[in-house]
Amino acid sequence: MPNLPLFIILAYALYEGFIHAFETDHVLAVSNIVSQRNRIASAVKDGIFWGLGHTSTIFLIGIIMILFRVKIAESSFSYFEAIVGLMLVLVSVFRFYIFWRNERSDIHVHKHGDGEHDGENEQFHVHIGDGHLHKTSYGIGIIHGLAGSGALVLLIMSQIPTVVGELLYLLIFGVGSMFGMAFVAGVFSVPFSRELIFSNRIVRTVLVLISSGLCFAYGCYVMYQNLFAA
Repeated sequence: MPNLPLFIILAYALYEGFIHAFETDHVLAVSNIVSQRNRIASAVKDGIFWGLGHTSTIFLIGIIMILFRVKIAESSFSYFEAIVGLMLVLVSVFRFYIFWRNERSDIHVHKHGDGEHDGENEQFHVHIGDGHLHKTSYGIGIIHGLAGSGALVLLIMSQIPTVVGELLYLLIFGVGSMFGMAFVAGVFSVPFSRELIFSNRIVRTVLVLISSGLCFAYGCYVMYQNLFAA
């Protein structure tokens, strides 16, 4: 890599950032967010905000390590990963909680009548919670940025000879992660779109339970691997 032109290295950073969004822990966390959306556009924005948070952490750690030459012990990386595992567990528990408490994401059915004749001119409207989750996505992205950030910065420092090139790599890597997660969020939000929810609530319920369960199990696995199995 050091012998390659800088623009090729930076193009590779964009690709690496895009692919990075497809890692298991990223997909599971974001799927639990976008399952609360009834519009694909909102889910895509969640993915972008996740990428912004992810980039914020990586770039901050990059500045600390590259500009100030602060060394982070490799043993600390396991604790960072464990924090991400804990975050996955909390995200899944919270998602499960609000699903059953009918907050934001659950389906609410309201009955409207004319007030004069019971049973006449009644309408049923289905409302799906679509809360403001961009801040939540950004926060989750920040925590996700901890995982592997130190190792990434060390790799870049060993491959790119200039400080500007190193920081550019991290920024472009972050842009790639934003594109990747926007794509992932959009795809995973399709089953929860308004039309599909209206047509089959059972399917939606099953999908929410599966995504929450997988997120919880994987979070426990990550914590075990980094705290006890290491």
